[in-house]
Amino acid sequence: MNATKRQPAVRIVNEELLSDNWYVLKKVTFEYEKSGGQWETQSREVYDRGNGATILLYNRVKQTVVLTNQFRMPTYKNGNPSGMLIEGCAGLLDKETPEASILRETEEETGYRISSVQKIGEAYMSPGSVTEILHFFVAEYNDDMAIGAGGGLEEEQENIEVLELPYREALQMVENGDIRDAKTILLLQYAQLHNLLQAPPKSLHVLVAGPYRSGTNDDPALIRKNMEHMNDIALQVYEAGHLPVLGEWYALPLIATAGSTALGDDMFTRIFHPSSIRLLDHCDAVLRVGGASAGADEMVRVAKEKGLLVFERLEDLPAVGGNAGNA
Repeated sequence: MNATKRQPAVRIVNEELLSDNWYVLKKVTFEYEKSGGQWETQSREVYDRGNGATILLYNRVKQTVVLTNQFRMPTYKNGNPSGMLIEGCAGLLDKETPEASILRETEEETGYRISSVQKIGEAYMSPGSVTEILHFFVAEYNDDMAIGAGGGLEEEQENIEVLELPYREALQMVENGDIRDAKTILLLQYAQLHNLLQAPPKSLHVLVAGPYRSGTNDDPALIRKNMEHMNDIALQVYEAGHLPVLGEWYALPLIATAGSTALGDDMFTRIFHPSSIRLLDHCDAVLRVGGASAGADEMVRVAKEKGLLVFERLEDLPAVGGNAGNA
């Protein structure tokens, strides 16, 4: 296909109004310049019902989407025995921007009051006879946004059933033909292609593992420096939205309470590493930091055996967003 091909010239000859009972149906007679330069007279019926907007509401936490189910007479007249059609929320623009229109339609039809939408495109849906351009949107929703039952406006004779469906079930309904509405299929395929419903990263319980005594020759100042480094890393883990823990936070108070009198004595040895191993049963991940440490390497080995996540760099932790207070 040559995208730079010369665009044909068109001259409107006559427009005959056939109906304006609901929207405007016209017979348009026009002259069309063919590729060889010859002019040809043609006639087409053109139905102008204005432009519209549609939206897919999705919830990543619940893994659900909100659709509607309503009677559509044209489908009833063309092979749909019940006339009912499952669709994304949609409506015509009413002297509004597409964004304002879809916010209004969403509230009227689904009962959800959303504050922001993302436009993903626009398309002619039936260009052989209908002028309408449909604007496509997606938006996240949650239960707190529900302000009513939805169902549409009584004065517009809308009788809309609101459906909250598992996302995977909706995709399967496209596959098996239970969802046959083009705009809804496009919205669901967009969600699938762009991983819209990929579950948000959860807050992880992360064991920060690094050298404590290693490389210090049991010098208290160097041990304190190692602890300060791991505490600093732990704070960054916390600020990334996760819950950090150091084995030392548990072990050292226990060791002192148990009566240990020196680094490496029997009581110290009985609690220090074994408590960290036990702690791994309550963690999701290990973040290995700092220099050489047989103990930290042991934490990594055991974590891998338990199927836990292991990170070598702080920046590899999944971003939860916000701060730990929102995690």
